[in-house]
Amino acid sequence: MPLPVIQTAQMREWENASWAAGLKQSDVIRRVGQLVARRASQLTRTDDFILLLAGKGHNGDDVRAAREFFSHRRVELLDVTSPEEQFASLETALSRTPALIVDGLFGIGLNRVLNEAWVKFISRVNAARVPILAVDVPSGLDADTGQTRGAGIEAQVTLTLGAPKRGLLHDSASMFVGRLEVAPDIGLIPCPHSAELNWTLPEDFRGFPPTRPVASHKGSFGHLAIIAGSTGFHGAAVLATRASQRAHPGIVTLFTHEPVYYPVAMQLQSAMVNLWSHDVHFPGVFSALLIGPGLAARDLPEELIIAARKLWRDSVLPMIVDASALDWLPMDHAPKKSIRIITPHPGEAARLLKTTVPRIQENRPHAVREISKHFGNCWVILKGHQTLIGRSTGEIFINPSGNPHLAQGGSGDVLAGFIAGLIAQPQMQTDVARSLRYAAWQHGAAADTLQKNTRNWTIEDLAADIGNIPTLASFGGLAS
Repeated sequence: MPLPVIQTAQMREWENASWAAGLKQSDVIRRVGQLVARRASQLTRTDDFILLLAGKGHNGDDVRAAREFFSHRRVELLDVTSPEEQFASLETALSRTPALIVDGLFGIGLNRVLNEAWVKFISRVNAARVPILAVDVPSGLDADTGQTRGAGIEAQVTLTLGAPKRGLLHDSASMFVGRLEVAPDIGLIPCPHSAELNWTLPEDFRGFPPTRPVASHKGSFGHLAIIAGSTGFHGAAVLATRASQRAHPGIVTLFTHEPVYYPVAMQLQSAMVNLWSHDVHFPGVFSALLIGPGLAARDLPEELIIAARKLWRDSVLPMIVDASALDWLPMDHAPKKSIRIITPHPGEAARLLKTTVPRIQENRPHAVREISKHFGNCWVILKGHQTLIGRSTGEIFINPSGNPHLAQGGSGDVLAGFIAGLIAQPQMQTDVARSLRYAAWQHGAAADTLQKNTRNWTIEDLAADIGNIPTLASFGGLAS
């Protein structure tokens, strides 16, 4: 099950309920120590030097507990009770060039502005430019507001405990949090809280997509229609089509603009490629429609834009709209129970709401709600760091996978194509939220795997790998 995004007060209530149920705090600290050591080991190599920074509180206890679980690493623990007194020891440790620093100086209980000595200490840690693994929350960061209390550890990875804290998701917190990962099983009772925002776990997709019946055929798994590609943007049509095939719909037919028909058709084999014409009938034989990738040329026929708007208003066909076609959408409700999905990045979201990108990024969940309201309660996949999936009401899901190397042209075309390939299949239309969450997770997890193994990967590699990542229990989507 996805994890609720909670406040620090709720985390305290959860912990207290666990102690009241008879669980021991010492057992939880030991469990967290194991998890911290495991993640720190994943981030380093044999015989690397790891510096552990432990403060007075329970985060310090977690880091101290981690020390016994390291193997084949050189580990030094620095207990920091006074930043003035331990500053020289910090300098000595940093002079030995650690491969990783584990930050356990402060946790979610920090309730004061840090004094000058602490600011100096934390600033020196950051200035070392050593990768940092923060435990639960980067020291100095308010876990509710996402603001620092005078200074903040700038982590490469933050391993938060139990469930994500609301402040760690704020745009202002990203430079301190780095990659946010969640260790859900730390030995507490099941989380007693629910929330509007929910963090997706890879385990949410065990057994998904469902097993296919033995006596099935290509007609059992839908026929996807894609309208994509125009002069100068034909590659988007190819990427979206290839990605859609990775989701294994029964049949894919691409309709493209006449000037790019030949370069597109020459790159596709099992997908059918036709010229778009206003005579094409939807829904016809199709089970879903994707429109938008690469439809950015100025010479597109006006009939195509008119047809897209009419389909949005009237068709019972599940419809996914991406890229330039987002600007064509009418602010109308679609037929009752029809499936409508749009996939804007922050710039497109700003255009849809007639606002600015900073305003979108200030409150991304609000942007999802407002876009969905404006466009008939459609599903919205707001792309970017920690992609959001939701509608005008109900739960909003946060995708944890992915990395900054997804910021390449064509990345969104791959995601849109994979979504469409899933939604074209009748069995995947019964739980749209899970299908969309799975698509976003696979997109990011494929990028994570590529980045781990092949640092010079391209979007063509992403289109080849999406859908192939196993849904194993992991931190942040990377198999442990």
